[in-house]
Amino acid sequence: MLEHGGRLRAAAQRYGIALEDWLDLSTGVAPYGWTLPSVPAEAWMRLPEVNDGLEAAARDYYGAPGLLPVAGSQAAIQMLPRLRKPCNVGILAPTYAEHGAAWRREGHRVTKLSEGSTHRALPQLDVLVVVNPNNPTGRLIEPIRLLDWHHELAERGGWLVVDEAFMDCTPQHSLAPFSDLPGLIVLRSFGKFFGLAGMRLGFVLAAQALLDELDDWLGPWAVSGPARSVALSLLRDEAGQCLQRERLLADGARLAALLRDCGLPPTGGSALFQFCCTRRAVPCMELLARRGILVRLFAELDSLRFGLPADEVGWHRLEQGLLDCAPILSSLEESN
Repeated sequence: MLEHGGRLRAAAQRYGIALEDWLDLSTGVAPYGWTLPSVPAEAWMRLPEVNDGLEAAARDYYGAPGLLPVAGSQAAIQMLPRLRKPCNVGILAPTYAEHGAAWRREGHRVTKLSEGSTHRALPQLDVLVVVNPNNPTGRLIEPIRLLDWHHELAERGGWLVVDEAFMDCTPQHSLAPFSDLPGLIVLRSFGKFFGLAGMRLGFVLAAQALLDELDDWLGPWAVSGPARSVALSLLRDEAGQCLQRERLLADGARLAALLRDCGLPPTGGSALFQFCCTRRAVPCMELLARRGILVRLFAELDSLRFGLPADEVGWHRLEQGLLDCAPILSSLEESN
């Protein structure tokens, strides 16, 4: 199992701090959301049916010609490599590690690429995987560049897979409107923006032939009835989506400013998280954890990723924790 954020029980056990006493900033999931609608009894009692309006609501929300609901975009990440014979796969790195693991697991040859080296590598690739905005760096690649890469791959039957799990606050950069092009596959996460990661819902946006093939592999009832019911309501709530987007963008900017003021200027980020590179990443993470603040450590990148606090109590607690890190960061400046 690859390591992910949100492993709060493991942290509670390691540091001897009760679960309810933690401020968990280790994920990129919105810490607040909607008052959830009631779930009709039949959603629990009957097998899910596809004519409930979910697909139409999702197409409207994402601006996609066609899509397939799945049990979290992770389900698609693991299944897509099974739809191709072993081939050459490039992945823009550093990024979400599950992509590389899934392609390697199915026998594909995986190469990590920098953004600058991608164009030169394309002639040798059958599949290119891009996380946009990237996780954990927040790097956002413009659509025109991605479409150029897609065109070169698609001319010889290749795929461009774009994971847009953190795209909801910047929909103008999404490739969803182009997702019916052959060889273009866009993945969207429902839980991150809507603050419902535990629902395990995502969508694959692609040409219908590929969606049908993926649907056959996944089998019937991939998404539960209650999940479909709640998602349908929230995907139709345009006013709620606007408020959520505005709040996340404002809080993302607030988090970046707080980190900068406390001596940890972000090197990247999105509305849902900020990414900070520092050679003091490990001691800062440890100090914050001893204070019951869980952040995501990327030791191999000398970096930390911070999610958003849910309320003013959390903001104050994070600020105090960051101020406590000041001596650690100052020692780095002195050594330089």
